[in-house]
Amino acid sequence: MQESLNPTTNMKRFHTKNHDDHDEVLSDSHTRSSSISNRKCSLFTSTRFFASLFVITLFLCSLSFILPSSPSTTTATTTLNLKQTQQQGLSSDASDSGEFIKDKLLGGLLAAGFDDKSCLSRYHSVKGLSGNPSPYLISRLRKYEALHKKCGPYTESYNKTVKDLGSGHLSESLDCKYVVWISFSGLGNRILTLASAFLYALLTNRVLLVDPGVDMVDLFCEPIPDVSWFLPPDFPLTGQFHSFNQKSDHCHGKMLKNKAVTNSKVPSSVYLHLVHDYDDEDKLFFCDEEQKFLQKVPWLMMKTDNYFIPSLFLMPSFDQELGNLFPNKEKVFHFLGRYLFHPTNNVWGFVTRYYQAYLANADERVGIQIRVFDTRTGPFQYVLDQILACTMKENILPNVDKKHDIISSLGNSKSKAVLMTSLNSGYFEKIRDMYWEYPTVTGEVISVSQPSHEGHQQTEKQIHNQKAWAEMYLLSLTDVLVTSSWSTFGYVAQGLGGLKPWILYKPENETAPDPSCRRVTSMEPCFHAPPFYDCKAKRGTDTGALVPHVRHCEDMSWGLKLVDN
Repeated sequence: MQESLNPTTNMKRFHTKNHDDHDEVLSDSHTRSSSISNRKCSLFTSTRFFASLFVITLFLCSLSFILPSSPSTTTATTTLNLKQTQQQGLSSDASDSGEFIKDKLLGGLLAAGFDDKSCLSRYHSVKGLSGNPSPYLISRLRKYEALHKKCGPYTESYNKTVKDLGSGHLSESLDCKYVVWISFSGLGNRILTLASAFLYALLTNRVLLVDPGVDMVDLFCEPIPDVSWFLPPDFPLTGQFHSFNQKSDHCHGKMLKNKAVTNSKVPSSVYLHLVHDYDDEDKLFFCDEEQKFLQKVPWLMMKTDNYFIPSLFLMPSFDQELGNLFPNKEKVFHFLGRYLFHPTNNVWGFVTRYYQAYLANADERVGIQIRVFDTRTGPFQYVLDQILACTMKENILPNVDKKHDIISSLGNSKSKAVLMTSLNSGYFEKIRDMYWEYPTVTGEVISVSQPSHEGHQQTEKQIHNQKAWAEMYLLSLTDVLVTSSWSTFGYVAQGLGGLKPWILYKPENETAPDPSCRRVTSMEPCFHAPPFYDCKAKRGTDTGALVPHVRHCEDMSWGLKLVDN
């Protein structure tokens, strides 16, 4: 394999062989000529004329052996053709694998200086960015990295602040403040909430530290140069993470209820309960007045299963900064996700092996992500009907002809590789068999594959989450994407891939909805449990109608998502 990828080595080998053959020809020529010479010398030794004739004959005879050695020309031509073929192959591979060859730092979004081998996915992604990050975002990321290096685990500032955390007393001057993201919920939720926590840290000049939980280290590479973003195992509050809830003494919502929030006494830490079951007091986190208090607290412990970024865009104190960071509002998660989330080498192996085997050579790649909320054992016919209705009506997949044997000319048909992800293999098997048993009406060649079918979600299993992360990433590498309503799995895939998917409406009463799907207005994920509160007026309001760039979601009418102006 290495030989075929090295034109220079192959050229040398061709030339070496050619020279060896040439020497053999010359040696053979000399041997045969010598034999002829001996015979002719014995016949014509008395005459100088014949001796001269012999010399001329010998010269012509030798020349005749030399001239046929034109294989050197043939070899040169073969070598040139080989080199051109290899160059074309390498160019094709480079084109298929995306823009990383030209710009592995993704327009400055990624920091340089990492060891390539420690995290192959960071600089060798097979897909470029959708659009360019703003220069201001790039500059803020570099500033954040400098802050993280100054304040990260076991630095002098970190050690000092941890000491204050243990004593409960605050030092007069704190160089570093932190938000600790507590590992919680399923993998899709964790990815979305971690991006949310990072943006909040960026907006409030805090350092984000990540609770590694049971498998975060096995799933994601370090995104920050030089200093880890993972919370050290000896952090004094780690043992309390699982017990943190709305009744915890340092829960922000409970402190508000008890009127324990005062400017005169600032605690060393506050717990932020932003889980879907949070109450009205917890939701006051999204009001500027409470942010003024929280800004003074050195340690914020955050537990959430929500992508809460849309509500940050409704806060006046963050409005200008967010506008500078993200002029295009629908690409917030796309840029943050491509900056933060890089599969570890083990997971990257899953991704690359599958991509090369099933997706790389297709003319078009189609992703179909299926999440069924029916608790019974599937597959269900109404779900299959909905998938086929959506993909065929929207011309994502071709229909089949069950009456005729249409055989298109081999080699000229467009190929589509369909990647399906589901906990159940039944939908994949039925669609695969349909395209195997019948020809398409368009003549397109359809291949269908599914990496895994775990049966049910197994959040606690490491290999399950590694496969889930690999499948999210593989879906992001497709050209056209179909996702399921309410699914954070699909949100992650569309955001990382910079894709606006067709989203399957949630079925009701075991019936395929009509219409079956619609194209989303933006690639942003949906905030499933947003607050409906006007902080200034101190009353309830429709937060999906306050600003042009925050609207309700297509798949969840009460949810919020970012859209471009």
